[in-house]
Amino acid sequence: MGENNENKVEEVVENQGEVALESNTNIRIADDVIAVIAGVAVAEVPGVAEMSGGFAGGISEVLSGKKNLSKGIKVDSGEKETKIDVNIIVEYGTRIPDVAFEIQNRVKKAVENMTGLKVVEVNVHIQGVSTENMENKSNSESNE
Repeated sequence: MGENNENKVEEVVENQGEVALESNTNIRIADDVIAVIAGVAVAEVPGVAEMSGGFAGGISEVLSGKKNLSKGIKVDSGEKETKIDVNIIVEYGTRIPDVAFEIQNRVKKAVENMTGLKVVEVNVHIQGVSTENMENKSNSESNE
């Protein structure tokens, strides 16, 4: 009979430990972390020429000498959900709706997989069209 009591005590102790762990555990992921995850996902999408972060983002990137992976990303997150705004410049000749759809899918998948947060919105804002590839192409054709 003593053995049964010991087993019950061990079960109670284990269960109390689990409950205490669950109630004390709280993970808060910073918006900057979510922005970097989204930025990396956007950078992998074909047709994205660059991220558009505005004047301040460009200055900080030049001064620090580092590429800002969260440039052009705005995150609004709560405890379980997040909304993400992406500002990009597309390459000339790409189909903008396809690029935007691919960004939405990749950002949603990457953020949800890595953070466990539910992504309720991924808003893609097209800030411009890069014509650098066209200029380089026309210069090489005129040289021939």
